[in-house]
Amino acid sequence: MSIRIIGIFLLAILTTNVSLADKREDQALKASIQWLSLVDEQKYDDSWETASSYFKQAVTKEKWLRAVSSVRDPLGKIITRDVKSVSYTNSLPGAPDGDYVVIQFSTSIENKKESIETVTPMLDSDGKWRVSGYYIK
Repeated sequence: MSIRIIGIFLLAILTTNVSLADKREDQALKASIQWLSLVDEQKYDDSWETASSYFKQAVTKEKWLRAVSSVRDPLGKIITRDVKSVSYTNSLPGAPDGDYVVIQFSTSIENKKESIETVTPMLDSDGKWRVSGYYIK
């Protein structure tokens, strides 16, 4: 009888941990999609303003505006964007420990039919998920 109760207790703990991870990933994915819509609409100022504090400390607004417009503008409009992978982590190379979700999208753009966008939201100091990194390949 006690082994059964322990088994049920362990299952409850594991289920809770999985649902917490899923919730983090869902929230981070939503934040990423909202942020990407700003980039897609060429609202680069807003994309910098809504990025994580870590992002804004690492990249000045002017540098971000130059970099993102030089990369994204020539590619044209997004045709499709599908989630390829979503992965929670506490550690990323060159970044402070924290709560991160690395999200990869398979993206088709007018002038680049096959690309991978990597968006890395982090849990910011105010408890909100905000983008801390963006890369397109």
